[in-house]
Amino acid sequence: MNNLPKKKILIIEDDRSLQNALVEIMGQAGYQVASAFDGEEGILKLAAGKPDLILLDIILPKKDGYEILETIKKGEATKNIPVLILTNLEEIDNVQKALDLGATTFMVKSDFSLKDVLEKVKENLKQ
Repeated sequence: MNNLPKKKILIIEDDRSLQNALVEIMGQAGYQVASAFDGEEGILKLAAGKPDLILLDIILPKKDGYEILETIKKGEATKNIPVLILTNLEEIDNVQKALDLGATTFMVKSDFSLKDVLEKVKENLKQ
């Protein structure tokens, strides 16, 4: 058993059932998980404890994922955190905007399983 500190993942997702499923699978994989239901809460959780990776929805109450992504990438302490976008938006403009703002990966919710997300998380954390 290794004694490395657990990697921290912040999940910002307003679909409660998906958020719960993501929290569960990431926790089972050994990650320390924090979650937020809306954009403002997401920013607060980001400030409270710097995560190693962020799973971010685009369509959120209070602040959308693009605003959060801009905040993350402008912050000196947070700009290098990998951000995986999980959204229902699949139009190329949305994909391009997220990648231009610094997202690491863009995943359309209908195209992935929880296992796929976990694999992308591991890939981005180089585990």
